[in-house]
Amino acid sequence: MKIKIGDKLIGGHNPCFIIAEAGINHNGEVKLAEKLIDTAKDSGCDAIKFQTFKTEELVTITAPTAKYQRENTSSGSQYKMLKKLELTNMEFKEIFDYCKRKKIIFLSTPFDFSSAEFLNKLEVPAFKTSSGDLTNIPLLIQIARYSKPIILSTGMSTLHEVQEAVKAIYSTGNRKLALLHCTSNYPTKYEDVNLRAIITLRKKFNVPVGYSDHTKGIEVAIASVPFGANIIEKHFTLDRNLPGPDHKTSAEPKEFKAMVDAIRNVEKSLGTGIKKPQKSEIEIKNVARKSIVAGVDIPKNTKIAFDMLTIKRPGTGISPIYLSKIVKKKTLANIKKDELISWNKIN
Repeated sequence: MKIKIGDKLIGGHNPCFIIAEAGINHNGEVKLAEKLIDTAKDSGCDAIKFQTFKTEELVTITAPTAKYQRENTSSGSQYKMLKKLELTNMEFKEIFDYCKRKKIIFLSTPFDFSSAEFLNKLEVPAFKTSSGDLTNIPLLIQIARYSKPIILSTGMSTLHEVQEAVKAIYSTGNRKLALLHCTSNYPTKYEDVNLRAIITLRKKFNVPVGYSDHTKGIEVAIASVPFGANIIEKHFTLDRNLPGPDHKTSAEPKEFKAMVDAIRNVEKSLGTGIKKPQKSEIEIKNVARKSIVAGVDIPKNTKIAFDMLTIKRPGTGISPIYLSKIVKKKTLANIKKDELISWNKIN
């Protein structure tokens, strides 16, 4: 199964759809968001994604921050932290238009009903939902009813919970779905990644499956490609030293571009799975392989014995596979020592 976002086909043997997850790394500033867009475009990725929310609709005033958020912001209140990072609808419209001018796909994760409605009116090409909303069935149904592709993150979930979310989305008639495997911890320990879950999700749901990476470095994101990741999402920032909850676990520009380049190289290396010589190997094959060669001068009308033969490079003569078939045949012409045996000189 495949889905289409903008002009990009996702799934099957199509190139991996790479999302630069800007999230809230704009620090509440449109100009910083635009610099992130420029950087994402320069990296060669397909899309940049933000997070759209109304703080009052997302968290209670007393909701605590996660451990990594407290460490990175010194804030114990989600409400206070998020309020500083909230952008207005007008600001998102500016960012959306800027992405259009830069010719990079704009995506954003809605965290509440009104934000989902706003993004739909903004005419986003697809919706990306957060792992935290996997069990928020009412929000998933609202988003699904917009009849746009959905990328559903599955961090913190069991296979049964994913199945219930998929069932809810499909109940609306919308089957334009992709799943993202991820581990919702920042940063994720390598031993907690479980890339094989990508295979599990694909077998179970028969939809494009990707990977949202929260590890330090870029090697795990790259490694997800051979596991069949159709989508890769990675947090990125202009500078890990900027204030904010997500900068320290994000890739900086050079690192992010290196990841994109590496993913494209790995994709090229995957091939068809058919075991056969590549065109580029043919010349090497003739040089590196060996042929049956006369170990001594062999006169015409001689019955060939095993000890008259040897095996040497190049591989342009009769393959050693046929050695037993050459022995006991009679020569039709003189064969000089070190000459490659040929079928037209034996019978």
